[in-house]
Amino acid sequence: MRGIVKTFPGVRALDGVDLEVRAGEVHCLLGQNGAGKSTLIKTLAGAHQPDGGEIVWRGESITLPSPVAALKRGIATMYQELDLIPSLSVAENVFLGHERARYGFTRPAIARAETAALLERLGHAEISPDEEVGRLSAAGQQLVSMARALAHDARLIVADEPTAALASDEVDNLFRTIAELTASGVAVVYISHRLEEIRRIGHRVTVIKDGRTVAANLDARESPTSDLVDLMAGRKVQTAFREAGEATVEFGDVLLDVRGLSREGEFRDVTFSVRAGEIVGLAGLVGAGRSEVLETIFGARKADTGTVSVDGKTLRPGSVASAVKAGVGLAPEERKSQALLLDMSVTHNVTLASLGEYSRLGFSQRGRETRDSASTLDRLDLRPADPWRLVRTLSGGNQQKAVVARWLVHGCKVLLLDEPTRGVDVGARAELYRLIHELAATGVAIVLVSSEIPEVLGLADRVLVLREGDVLADRPANELTEGDVLDMVMEGSAA
Repeated sequence: MRGIVKTFPGVRALDGVDLEVRAGEVHCLLGQNGAGKSTLIKTLAGAHQPDGGEIVWRGESITLPSPVAALKRGIATMYQELDLIPSLSVAENVFLGHERARYGFTRPAIARAETAALLERLGHAEISPDEEVGRLSAAGQQLVSMARALAHDARLIVADEPTAALASDEVDNLFRTIAELTASGVAVVYISHRLEEIRRIGHRVTVIKDGRTVAANLDARESPTSDLVDLMAGRKVQTAFREAGEATVEFGDVLLDVRGLSREGEFRDVTFSVRAGEIVGLAGLVGAGRSEVLETIFGARKADTGTVSVDGKTLRPGSVASAVKAGVGLAPEERKSQALLLDMSVTHNVTLASLGEYSRLGFSQRGRETRDSASTLDRLDLRPADPWRLVRTLSGGNQQKAVVARWLVHGCKVLLLDEPTRGVDVGARAELYRLIHELAATGVAIVLVSSEIPEVLGLADRVLVLREGDVLADRPANELTEGDVLDMVMEGSAA
């Protein structure tokens, strides 16, 4: 890709980007949210048409008028926001658009057999080709997307955050598959915010910022992580982790008290408390029950046994209204589908939990609503600083800020954060870490879930380790190492 330019109304998303990918390599594409990565790969996938520049494929200058044209050339893209059809089976999704057919009749038995072979190649033969995709976990759906890319016999696969929803063993399987593909000459463009993955799997790195290439063809294994971060941010960036277990404030009284909380098939006898100003982290593999615990505390799921109390008052089981009234807020893992109204303004999303406070005699008090949301968003340093901008147009980090702002406007005492930095770039992560520390300093009790163990240990004062629904440890963060937590979640024995 040479000098690629793409302009949208009022925005020059790409301003002369260069990207060179060789057969048989993993080429890592890095950049902050909003740097132009998504626009670039959509251009390569045929979903966007460039306004300038040239795409050269196997020595030939080409145009890609549609995603179908790109697939026919052998260019397959796995998007971060998976483009699967939940109501169709795994096999139907894998071969969607290029169904196995003969004489005009589809051949579902062949599609199922080929899908089973692809899933076995990915190390997940347990997924049935007949399973409805909507019933699979996020990790399972990611694997279906991978199988679909392989089904096209692609010569170039673009993988956008493919490990975001995967457990460590699933990541190992993915990397093994990528190594096999590159050994056979397939090229992979790999996008990830987890820089440790770049060194593990990458060959070369290209960094883009503000729609321009700022570094090209760096050695993935030799380039220092700090240099890559500085290139992405255009400045020196600190991790914003405090020392593990080092409190920024003196803890107050217990705000959240969870006693004997259980849901059949999900988690058992979860008991812990969180004091004002304290951050408690939940660590464990995908499927360990972490998100389910948060959703049950919030009332989105109903516990079979146990109680949740906030500031000494027991909440009604399975009632979100009861939790919100008591001052509990949840920023869920899937913010786009579970937390945000993407085609509404930032302001309307921020005040969503407090609508009753901004209406009088059936009319909304738009002026006060605007002032309160703008004040909170300014405190969180939302970018761009436009409270009436559509949420859909914000980067991942700023969308996350909008979700947190909702609960600050509402006045929450307890904030539940599920994967708060998922899909968020390094610079925005540092800002979110700072925000979490500042909220704790004001006396908010925070429960944090993250698949990244260093993040849990770096942010939390205390850590609960979960494995298959059981709490294996409840320890101060400064008494645990990453190795300790890994041993527990992989082996199932407390360190």
